[in-house]
Amino acid sequence: MVRVLFVCLGNICRSPMAEAIFKDLVKREGLESFIDADSAGIGHWHEGSEPHEGTREILDQKGISHEGMLARQVKEGDWDDFDYLIAMDEKNLNDLKAIREKNDVVVDKLMSGVPNAKESDVPDPYFTGNFDYVYELVSEGCVQLLNRIKQEHTFKEEN
Repeated sequence: MVRVLFVCLGNICRSPMAEAIFKDLVKREGLESFIDADSAGIGHWHEGSEPHEGTREILDQKGISHEGMLARQVKEGDWDDFDYLIAMDEKNLNDLKAIREKNDVVVDKLMSGVPNAKESDVPDPYFTGNFDYVYELVSEGCVQLLNRIKQEHTFKEEN
């Protein structure tokens, strides 16, 4: 099982949006028995909270489930549990690298895999209010990340 952890500052806007979009893409491709995703925040402020109303609204509009999602903080053990730690921006990336380094875990930014990306960081809609734009960026990043994972791993049904 390939496991992906999406990370933003508080785990209520960008990273749960990425988790939901990514899981939807994985499900559409029939890869849910091979790939799983979760999300977490650098900070602890929103632990136990549902995704932000703006995130829930855009996901609902797009028919993407966010059921049961609750914010949590990144923990050192995530480096043992996940294959990819995907940050939403440069600050989140640097914060992750400061927590722990482990050579066999990919620690990267979501937009780094997007050719000709409009942004190198996913702006935080908690501050900007622009959940539509963030959805557009995160969707593009998730498609490219899934393509990368499919290139780096072989998925076969076992008989």
